[in-house]
Amino acid sequence: MKSYIFEGKFGLERETLRIDKNSRLAQTLHPFDDENLSRDFCENQLEIITPVCNSVTEVMTVLEILDSKARTILDKNNETLWLYSNPPHIKSEADIPIAQYGGILSAKHDYRINLARRYGKRMMLYSGIHFNFSFSDKYLESFDEDKNTLYFHLLKQVSRYSWFLVLLTAASPIYDLSFDEDGANGMTLSRFSSLRNSHRGYWNQFIPQLDYTDLSAYVRSIRNYIEKGILFSAGELYLPVRLKPRGENSLEALQNNGVDHIELRMFDLNPLEKLGIAQKDLEFAHLFLIYLLNKEDFDFTPELQKNAITNHQKSALYDISDVMIDEIPIKKAASDILDKMEKFFVDTPETLDIITYQRNKLNRQRICEKIKERTELYV
Repeated sequence: MKSYIFEGKFGLERETLRIDKNSRLAQTLHPFDDENLSRDFCENQLEIITPVCNSVTEVMTVLEILDSKARTILDKNNETLWLYSNPPHIKSEADIPIAQYGGILSAKHDYRINLARRYGKRMMLYSGIHFNFSFSDKYLESFDEDKNTLYFHLLKQVSRYSWFLVLLTAASPIYDLSFDEDGANGMTLSRFSSLRNSHRGYWNQFIPQLDYTDLSAYVRSIRNYIEKGILFSAGELYLPVRLKPRGENSLEALQNNGVDHIELRMFDLNPLEKLGIAQKDLEFAHLFLIYLLNKEDFDFTPELQKNAITNHQKSALYDISDVMIDEIPIKKAASDILDKMEKFFVDTPETLDIITYQRNKLNRQRICEKIKERTELYV
């Protein structure tokens, strides 16, 4: 394989909640004055946004620098970061102050109010990691199709196989009972390896049926939901994968300027890792995108779209012994993909260690099982 196949641009968005010394949600205002240390839904939800990097190693280095900067500032306020996808104890939704935006940004505050009304504040507390990636121009030029067609092909492939990445990286099997109701106390082992990827997680109140004929049709189908008032905006389309334009993230920019990168949104925070994610998991995601880009195209019908969401949610179960993916046991289906990836990357033996790392999760112990084993608080 040519070396430029592995080149590209990488970025991370990592969400975490700020907590006080009692492990309760911090009630202070966002204390950072840095464009890389932003907020997500609520005032106490820090989102670290890395600049664009040239490798997974570089993006992890930058994440560590930003994480250290944030923790230094928080330490002065007797606060720290809650490095779990599921939130800590919540007294009530009053503990969840919507992010404060004023002036020309007041629409962002209003949008969050609408989300709270539609979904409730608790669901918006789920935190995770979004992995942003774009291929090198040289690699894209090695294909016959144009860039938008290639990324659109990849969007369909990742959407269809998003269950695979959830199975390998789900890391939130334990949660506080106050997440279910006010006044509840104690931790419990969920029946899910990842609440935020299960049917209880980030999903719309309907199953989106999008037109995957081409990028223009795709944009029109999303805009149709907005015009009917079913969605507030494209940002409310809660699917595990998105295509992003350069600069302002809008349907108009995506239509007019084309695709700049793809965003994978299914990664849990891994509390066993200092930065919330293992470098090898990101390296594997990179290899998976390369592999999927080279798979044969297919018609992503409404039936397949619904099946993809069902498979994604099933893969977030803790007990996967009876889970089937397209009539194949889920571990067998995952192992088959790893086999095909090993054959695809056979000429680059340095990638095989990354693939073996994931295979060991299937054969030995998944992340969620390690977390359960090391946690003594669950009931």
